[in-house]
Amino acid sequence: MNNDRLPYQERLNHPEDFKVKYRFYSESEGGRKEMPIQGLRSDFWYEDKNHTMKGNFIIWPEFENEDGELIVSGKVLKEGVARMWIINNESRPYHQERIKIGTKGYFMEGIRTGECEVIEIVGLESNPIINKAKA
Repeated sequence: MNNDRLPYQERLNHPEDFKVKYRFYSESEGGRKEMPIQGLRSDFWYEDKNHTMKGNFIIWPEFENEDGELIVSGKVLKEGVARMWIINNESRPYHQERIKIGTKGYFMEGIRTGECEVIEIVGLESNPIINKAKA
């Protein structure tokens, strides 16, 4: 199987950092015309009045189906649950201090295309800061 299609857990050898409940904005809300497909590399942005990190966070989603299973390919749901992966591991300590259950955030694709809220912390505290696997 092409490495680009492997789930992040297989590529990175650790569980997701956290999960969010999300909703993509409709086109009339300034969002997407169509739902994205699994593999979307939108960025995750969250509000924090004290951000000191510059640039993109590089936290990418993997979407689950209605049964909580990873969608392997194809379009994702308009709203549901996504597993979130901190791809820039050097920024992990920064996010460990800020991401908590209830933290609200956005999917960013140049503009905000969806909103989300952290519902579960999974490997955020225990995942390695340096990982030799490539996302």
